[in-house]
Amino acid sequence: MDLETRQLQKILDDAHQRPEVLILKPVTTSTNDDVREIALKGVHSVLVCSTKQTQGRGQRQRQWVSPEGNIYLSTLLNTRTPIDGRLALEIALNILQMPSLKNLNLQVKWPNDLYSTQGKWGGILVEPLSPHQVIVGVGINLDPIPQENIDQHATALSELGLSYISRPQLVAELYMAIQQASEWFDHDCYNLAVRFNHYAAFKNQAVEFEHHSGLCSGIFIGIQDDGAVNIETSAGLQQFYQGRLRRLETSL
Repeated sequence: MDLETRQLQKILDDAHQRPEVLILKPVTTSTNDDVREIALKGVHSVLVCSTKQTQGRGQRQRQWVSPEGNIYLSTLLNTRTPIDGRLALEIALNILQMPSLKNLNLQVKWPNDLYSTQGKWGGILVEPLSPHQVIVGVGINLDPIPQENIDQHATALSELGLSYISRPQLVAELYMAIQQASEWFDHDCYNLAVRFNHYAAFKNQAVEFEHHSGLCSGIFIGIQDDGAVNIETSAGLQQFYQGRLRRLETSL
């Protein structure tokens, strides 16, 4: 057993949160796929983390660029409440409250991007296995990703003020934050809109929203307690539960 695995086990043991299966890998195809394979064997708690993915993916099967050196982590959540879109929001909010990150100026971009004013530094992928069980994947940029490899503004925790990075500590905090998020979710996401809107990227800014029937633009005024996006458009206030939110870039 390598040193990082022993360190991670100790942190989780001390917190009484060590999963049944804990695997650290130097490289894998997809940590979500690893967890899926383990879950199908009847395991109820698992954590798989890799420093590189060869077939990482994000929302809607988009490629997730996964170069070596960052954190790619997946785990299994079992919830009492049937899964819905609020779970990803709770996971993001709990990650922002991690001890290693809580003093940084971080944001969440609806519905699943870990964000900042400098750009995206991480993302969340929730893949249901059943109405009450999901695989949660989280990718975190510890170091900058070359801009030519991605289609949006990106940054990394090392650029956002996290001067010392202990991988085992961050992985442990991520795992515990995800578990804590499931507790919030099972308690009906109490006060979700107020908590989320405090950290919401692009709030009160001009945005475009791509949805199943087209594109709309307006001012993003935050979310509702049920997780829906509120956008003030020329036709009035509109709510959306699925789609893609982008800041409206204006030219001078």
